[in-house]
Amino acid sequence: MIEIRSLTRRFPGAPQPAVDDVSFTIHRGDCAVISGANGSGKSVLMHLIADLDRPDAGTIIIDKDETGQKTRIGLVFQDASAQILGETPEEDTAFGPLNLGSTRDEARRIAADCLERTGLTEKSSWPARTLSGGEKRRLAVAGVLAMEAKVIIFDEPFANLDWPGVVQVNTIIRDLHTSGKTVIVLTHELEKVLALANRLLVLHRGRLVYDGTPEKALAEAPLEQWGIRNPLGSYHTKEDLLWE
Repeated sequence: MIEIRSLTRRFPGAPQPAVDDVSFTIHRGDCAVISGANGSGKSVLMHLIADLDRPDAGTIIIDKDETGQKTRIGLVFQDASAQILGETPEEDTAFGPLNLGSTRDEARRIAADCLERTGLTEKSSWPARTLSGGEKRRLAVAGVLAMEAKVIIFDEPFANLDWPGVVQVNTIIRDLHTSGKTVIVLTHELEKVLALANRLLVLHRGRLVYDGTPEKALAEAPLEQWGIRNPLGSYHTKEDLLWE
């Protein structure tokens, strides 16, 4: 669905590229985790894929959908509050369809359906900014579903979430994947989501250092050398719960 060829992005004054000659393919129906330490290039890569930034070199090829249009990609940013444009979840979710030419009645119907799919129907008329962190991420997902995105990218979706919030986000990731969406999750917190993925890609200092199955990575890849803690075998006693 998405083919990345020799992608490079260097920012002025930076000692090395943020994304350095990266190539990989995301297949239709994948649930792929792209991991790496902070500053590894994950968010820069997301912006390039979503056409929010332009590479200095390389190409991004995105398949067309069944209507012949380029497949629409939806983003769920780390700060989901920044994506809220409406006063209520209903207004916020209807914003995209209205801008795509839907009538108000059509947009309202689409919003109601997407809020139901993300479990926010009961809060459709609440002040949107009073939602919890997990609910705001679900609202962001409702917004991209309303715009008929086939690929949904989550950027550090577990940041600042408590345990119920993590569970909410993972439930929506699982439901999206089960419904046939292609899901990409950018995170360094493998222990929270890797069980849902069929692919793991790891960036280190802007370069792609691993692309394969999660199982092989957990068993063989030097994750700690790339700034990622391997969650397998890390926790056996209370003393293991200290990261040092």
